[in-house]
Amino acid sequence: MKDEQPAEVLGEGRFARFVRRNGWEFCDRTRVGGIVAVAGLTEAGEMVLVSQWREPVRAVVVELPAGLAGDEAALEGESLETAARREMMEETGCGGGRWEELLSGPPSAGLSSEIVTFFRATGLSRQGAGGGVGNEKIATHLVPFGELEAWLVGVQAKGWLVDPKVYAGAWFLAEAAGGKGAE
Repeated sequence: MKDEQPAEVLGEGRFARFVRRNGWEFCDRTRVGGIVAVAGLTEAGEMVLVSQWREPVRAVVVELPAGLAGDEAALEGESLETAARREMMEETGCGGGRWEELLSGPPSAGLSSEIVTFFRATGLSRQGAGGGVGNEKIATHLVPFGELEAWLVGVQAKGWLVDPKVYAGAWFLAEAAGGKGAE
């Protein structure tokens, strides 16, 4: 491991700061206990996805339900699984089912210190409205797993972007079904 110099803070916001350390400039998450993403499948065999406007890329982006653990004072110390379940319910209204922690890793190691922990949730059912909290404007999409590829091609044709984690999530769901797809 390289000798670490102290980080020089170049700018800071509510949940992130821009720093320089050892010649690298990157974003560092603050005030969070972790980041979670969920590959979810309903009892009916639908992959649970969300879409929302993302200002940094100036487009609607299709994503896995995801969010921050412990990002509010009332949630400090929240476990990653609790955060994953909460984010799934807040964003999609889906809950219940069987949950499994899969892996953790950096989604953009050259730009951010974020480490995302993936969960797989199967047998989910719609229990609420979803749509996010506060100013979030999140749309929920329950896509039949067998139609996922065509659906993703269709939304891209409309100019939407697809987060590559969606494809990783689909692989995790297919892998759980023995490589035959989530049926």
